[in-house]
Amino acid sequence: MKATLSPSWELSTEHPASRHDQPVLVNRSTGEAFGPGEVFTLSPTHGDTLAADGVRRLAKTAHLTVKGRALVARFVGSLAPKE
Repeated sequence: MKATLSPSWELSTEHPASRHDQPVLVNRSTGEAFGPGEVFTLSPTHGDTLAADGVRRLAKTAHLTVKGRALVARFVGSLAPKE
């Protein structure tokens, strides 16, 4: 399953880095994948952030289906939010 978060990013359980149906955040241009606890650069203006935090940010403006929202919940739910 895939959920497009932006023109550059998607969540996917179909990427080779996905294990046990756990989604990974995938850069659509490069194919590079990130787990929820990994640090990545969302964009040059946002700088480095945890992938789970980046997905939370992207999901706020993404047009997601019910299945897409469930994929986001599985991804961010695997890492507790920062307080």
